[in-house]
This record gives sequence, structure tokens and C-alpha cells, in this order.
Amino acid sequence: MEMLDSPFFELSPIAMWLEDFSEVKKQFDLWRSQGVEDLLGFLQQDESRILECARKIKLLKVNSKTLELYQAKDFEHLYQNLDLIFKEDMSKTHIKELLALWNGETHFSNSAVNYTLTGERLDIQLKGIVLPQHEHDLSLLLITTENITSYIEACRLEEKSRHLAEARFTYSPTSLWVEDFSRIKIKLDQLRDLGIEDFSTFLDVHGDFINDCIKDIVMIDVNQATLELFGAPTKDVLFKNLHKVFAQEMIQTFREQLIELWNDNIHHQREAVNYALDGSIRHVLLQFTVFPDYLDNWGMVQVALTDITARKKAEKYLEYLGKHDVLTKLYNRSFYTTEINRLQRNRHRPVSCIFMDMNSLKAINDSLGHDAGDSVLQRIGNVLNQLVQQTPYSACRIGGDEFVVLLPGADEAALQNCLQSLEELLLVDNQFYSSQPILLSIGSATNQDGESMEDMLKRADMTMYQNKRNYYLTNNRRKPTLNDI
Repeated sequence: MEMLDSPFFELSPIAMWLEDFSEVKKQFDLWRSQGVEDLLGFLQQDESRILECARKIKLLKVNSKTLELYQAKDFEHLYQNLDLIFKEDMSKTHIKELLALWNGETHFSNSAVNYTLTGERLDIQLKGIVLPQHEHDLSLLLITTENITSYIEACRLEEKSRHLAEARFTYSPTSLWVEDFSRIKIKLDQLRDLGIEDFSTFLDVHGDFINDCIKDIVMIDVNQATLELFGAPTKDVLFKNLHKVFAQEMIQTFREQLIELWNDNIHHQREAVNYALDGSIRHVLLQFTVFPDYLDNWGMVQVALTDITARKKAEKYLEYLGKHDVLTKLYNRSFYTTEINRLQRNRHRPVSCIFMDMNSLKAINDSLGHDAGDSVLQRIGNVLNQLVQQTPYSACRIGGDEFVVLLPGADEAALQNCLQSLEELLLVDNQFYSSQPILLSIGSATNQDGESMEDMLKRADMTMYQNKRNYYLTNNRRKPTLNDI
């Protein structure tokens, strides 16, 4: 009983309890005599047996730290209110102590929840030891209850923060990739050690270095938005088909990324082209960052991909509208002016052109309506688009019924071939629409030595208007009808 009188017991900074488990030992012996072998199963069959054992424990003494921890005035105050301290269900925690003692262990430890006498929750770390010379009857055990509430609350906060971070990653509407770039950093450091300074030139000479770095990327995780963006049912399917996602365009994009990393730009962004697993294109804004705790080795980086496919389509369509006539799908006057200026600056000769003006468009609009007139204009657009397809030529609508084909690099012979092709295309179209044929006044020219683009265009334009005048003079002998078109 030396422990009962020990000054160390009283002065300990940890709450200590001296307890007598001898009645518990007798209960164990009784159960063994009744054939109980699996105490865990036996207690779980009837949890009241756990409480029965708990009531057999006799509290002998506690130290001052125990009274302070549980806010008790004295031992008697504590003893009379043990039900407040242990008001939570003790079955799950107390059963561990009973199993340890049943198995002959002299030490046990587990966490539990207690309460002060004023109702304050305490997370405690409980440790017990059977004191020497009391192993045979368990008549003296030393129990310590260390207050770990602050630690547990910190753990809960950390776990909550972790779950929140995981949720932000998993359910972010932006495609997120977590990757390991450590092998790439090693490669770049090795190049620096070798004295490489012009990294861009090095990549030009050693193209395989980029492919080697791509192979060194280790994919750690992706979120749900990534699977949805690339049409992958699972992460496993996505990782097995990364070659479809990145395709050939990745080489140039990754080359630019490597240069950023070489220049210590560990946070950067750029536009890139990826592909969904079904082959459809994905334009993305790629944002790359090395996580703060991995700046030394790039062992964990995040790549965020924002889908800008819709924006790219809109930009492309707006660009198309800026250069094209919506009705005929031909280039518009704005493109025509820009192209003329380009050809003039280029000074590459020869250049030819074909000017066209549709005859009697007004008569069609007045007699059959503007829809009929638009239909004929669309047919001209189809003919001219067929004429210039797979050539460096460009066909433009520069007015209501005025069209120009620019033929850079075409001499007189090439111009005549193009005019022949135009005649054939018009013949086929007019055979199909025999009731409403396309009739065009046409003028053409090829620039002469020392002739400016402007003068060459004027010659073609004058020829076209002369042909148009001749057409109307011929048809003005009587009032024009639809048959004159």
C-alpha cells in the first residue's frame, strides 16, 4: 500500500486514480468456471455485463490533479458524482480494459470521453497498470487520465480541414490534376550542373528530351470535373488513355512549360489543346503551380484546366464573321481590302483577278422577292467556293451583287484555266436550276510589268462593266423579263 501514501502520487501533474479490481477478478473467475472463453463475444451478447463489472470497481484514492481536472471539491464530492463523469456510454471504452485484464495483461491504454462535474467535455487518454504484487487478485491498479482535449480538437480541426480540402478538390467545377514533377526537376538540375544556359536551343537540338520529361510525369490524382471534361467513366480509364487526351499538340505546350520551369516560373498559365476520349477537341486554359511544401523537389504540383472550348468557338465564329459574308460564305469586302494590301506589299507577281457582277438581281428581287434573290446569291457563293477550293485563290463578295476572285501567283494561262473552270461550274449549276440560271458579267486581268495592283484591278473592273453594259444594251430592245436573266 506504499502507493497510497506516496508523495509522488499526490504531486503528479497528471490525474491519477488508485482502484481496486479484485471484485472484477472474482467475476472473471466465476465466468471462467462457467465455461466462458470468448469474453468479447460474451460481453457483446449482453452489454449489461460490462456495467456489472464497472460497478464492482472500488475507487480508493485520487490525487489533487484529478480533483482539479474534474472540478471536484474533494474526494467525496468526486466519488458521489462519478455518474456525471462517466455519463457517456462506457461500454465501448471499458470493454477494452476488461479484455486486457481477462487476457492477463498488466497494462492497458485507450482514449475515452469524460465530463467535469460542471458538464465540460473532456477527451482523455486513459492508461492503466496493475501494480506489482497485485497481479494475482487485481486489488490495486493505477489509472491515469490525461487531458488531451486540445490535441483531439486540433485533430478534429485538421481532419475537418482535410475533408474540406478534399471536397474542394473532388467537387471543384474546374478540372484539377495532381502530379509529381520531381523527376523533371532532377533532369533540369542535371542540365544546369552540366553548364547548359540556353535551354531553348538545347530543346531545339535535343527534341527527345521533351518526350523523356513527359514520360517522367507521375499522375497522382484527378477530380470528378476532369472525368466529365474528358468523358472518362473512371480515373483508371482516363490514366490508361492519356495518349488520347494530350495527343501531338502536347509536345509544343509542354516545351513551353519546360522553359517556364527552367526560368523558375513555377506558377504559370497558357492555352492548350486536349481531346476527350471520344476524339472531340477541348480547348483549355492550363494553370500550373507547385505546391508550397514541395518547392524544393516539385514532388506535388497542381494543374488546373479551365474548359474554354465554347469561348474558342465563339472567337472563331466572330473571326469568321469579320472576314466572311454570312449569306454566301465567301470572304467579305473587309477581307478583300486587307488581302489587296497584303498582295501589294508582298510584291509577289504575277497576280490575276476576276471581277463579276450578277445581271438582273433587282428584277428577281422585285418579281420573286428577296428570298429568291438571296437563293441565287447563295448559288453563286457555292460556285465560287468550289472554284477556289484547294487553291491559294480567294473569292470575295464586295457588294450586293459584286464578286471578285483574287489569284495570287496566277499568270495569264492560269487565269484562263480558272475562267474555264468557272464557266463549267456555272453550266452545271444552271442545268440544275434551268428555270432561273445565273448570268454574270465578267472581267479579268493579269498584272503587267510595273503595273500596280490598283491599276490591274481597275482594268478588270472596267472590262466587267463594259460586258454588263453590253448585256443590258442587248436586252433593252424590249422590256426585260425573267427570261432575260
